[in-house]
Amino acid sequence: MAVRHQLIRTSPEAVWEVLADGSRYSDWVVGTSESRPGKGHWPEVGATIDYTVCVGPWTLTGQTIVRRAAPPHELELEVDSGPLGTARIAIEVRPWGEDALVILDEHPLRGVGGALHNAALDAVLQLRHRSMLGRLAKVVEGTTRRATARS
Repeated sequence: MAVRHQLIRTSPEAVWEVLADGSRYSDWVVGTSESRPGKGHWPEVGATIDYTVCVGPWTLTGQTIVRRAAPPHELELEVDSGPLGTARIAIEVRPWGEDALVILDEHPLRGVGGALHNAALDAVLQLRHRSMLGRLAKVVEGTTRRATARS
């Protein structure tokens, strides 16, 4: 399993606001070039986000499905990348003093990713998660600073 954490210098509720905005996933999810609402009301259970990943001349589309939500602290997603398979991504947002500790846990479930899951894949996921949590922190902290400046 690839588990990583990041302290974000804002409240858990501010982190949840970004997680609950499905149109912002391409702002912080590494590899996603575009995200758009699918079915349902994100982040309610069963709601989806459709996404696009561009790798050189190739374009891959997929869907992320909410499997569990407990606002503002827990969001569990299943990412369906078509022929590459599916993965479970659990995001936990814990209060940490006045800040938020975000814990990201991802592991393959089905398909090629699940069949090839090993320590090397977990190492690659760790690199991706480091970048992704850093981007999430920048998005959340930037959103919080803008809201504070308007007050």
